Amino acid sequence: FTILDREDQKDLIDTVVAASGINPKEIRFPKGDVLADIFSFTVNTERTVEELLAEKFPYFLPLIEQIKDVHARYERKKKATNSMDFDDLLEKTLRMLKEHEEVADFYQRKFQFVLVDEYQDTNKIQADFIDTLASQHRNVMVVGDDAQSIYSWRGANFKNILAFPERYPDAQVFKIELNYRSVPEILSVANAAIAPNVEQFKKELSATRDSNTLKPAIVGLNDGSEQAQFVAQRILELRDEGIELDEIAILYRAHYHAVELQLELSRRGIPYQITSGVRFFEQAHIKDVAAFIRFVANPRDEVAFKRMIKLLPGIGNKSADNLWRAWEASLDASGEIASWGDRLRGMQVGAKSKKSWDQLAYTLDEIAPGGNPNPPSEMITSVVEAIYDDYAKANFTNYELRREDLNQLAAFARQFKDVNEFLSQLALISNVDAEAAPNQAADTEAVNLSSVHQAKGLEYHTVFVIWLTDGMFPSTRSLETREAIEEERRLFYVAVTRARDELYLTYPHMRLNAGYGEMFQRPSRFLKEIPTELLEDWQISRR
Repeated sequence: FTILDREDQKDLIDTVVAASGINPKEIRFPKGDVLADIFSFTVNTERTVEELLAEKFPYFLPLIEQIKDVHARYERKKKATNSMDFDDLLEKTLRMLKEHEEVADFYQRKFQFVLVDEYQDTNKIQADFIDTLASQHRNVMVVGDDAQSIYSWRGANFKNILAFPERYPDAQVFKIELNYRSVPEILSVANAAIAPNVEQFKKELSATRDSNTLKPAIVGLNDGSEQAQFVAQRILELRDEGIELDEIAILYRAHYHAVELQLELSRRGIPYQITSGVRFFEQAHIKDVAAFIRFVANPRDEVAFKRMIKLLPGIGNKSADNLWRAWEASLDASGEIASWGDRLRGMQVGAKSKKSWDQLAYTLDEIAPGGNPNPPSEMITSVVEAIYDDYAKANFTNYELRREDLNQLAAFARQFKDVNEFLSQLALISNVDAEAAPNQAADTEAVNLSSVHQAKGLEYHTVFVIWLTDGMFPSTRSLETREAIEEERRLFYVAVTRARDELYLTYPHMRLNAGYGEMFQRPSRFLKEIPTELLEDWQISRR
């Protein structure tokens, strides 16, 4: 049989959708990438499509019958083409062991000892596979740190490691509590940070290294800009003290938390690298929404026009070229626009694109009535709600994270009343970043910016953990259940334990919000759980 990689899987699902009779003129159906994610999740968590959509993709619940139909067709197509995706390799193997005793007996005798690393990150089907393989001899050894189980969002099941002694009552538990990385002061904070979790194997880390004269610092600041200024200034001081830039990391709960920081580092000429590889303003969804703003500011911007209309169903490169020529021909010498809608509706588009083209015409009239653009923040919100939100749901598996980024873009834009000032700032940021990139290639020394999830397993001399406020870290979504809060606390523990020598925990008192202006922020509940004597409270002097 053929093994399908993720790209093959996406293409096969797209083929199945095309053959299923779903009409893209009537509904914005999820793309192959998103469907592949949904199908994979159901296999790895051993849950139904209904359960999964209700929890992770509630906006697709109205399409549940079509999605289930596509899923069934996809399974039949794989069988007809003698193909398996990566999830099948696990699911079909487990099913074979459960349904064919003689096969199970052969492999259970063959593998007398089963060792599993990073067990805290296993999902339901992986744990079932291990238990089935070891059901005769029960010689299983698993290694993992329950305090670092932070991947439930991609299917990992924390209960696997926690309930291991219940499934294997004869198991011995060995706790590795000696830490070779961090100074005692940082480990004291780490121990205090994880202590409130109810569901855990209690551990007390102790250091092999000597004590540091510097306690971890807690730093309260006015807002995100002052936080960015503090971090940048402290980085320069550390550099003067002989600490290499690549030994410094700034960690955050979500990618959009680093917006002000990226701006400040760029302004000061401090080279930085982002673990995801893409800087905030260079991300596809940010540039997509910015294209609408660029176009209403300059109706002759061909690049912005094409990027904007190619987001609509049924419009590819060729259609975009034809529509651009028609648009350009409709402009007079002044390029002034009285009504976007009148001009756009007079252009010829295919039946597949008609409905969304009318929506585009309406939206452009809304964000720039009579050709006069509204304030940038209002335009961003309108574009996202009227057009881009549906596009993002159908095209991105991490829709919620991208939506948070777009909310942050709207908040950032509140400081600009004039559209050209806003666009000039975006261009300036991108240019500064582009100029910094060649220097970084020659000189690999750069500060590390990373989400906590992506920093797992890494270590640095100095770590800054930023935006430690309730609603940011822990995230708003996690405040609803104890299980979610405990996972956020484990994430905070992972952040703290990345630091070897110095640790700075920062929280702004105010935050710019797209809809309400400045909002007061409460310090993270995780900070309040750490005894004050373990931290140095830094007071920032303001000139």
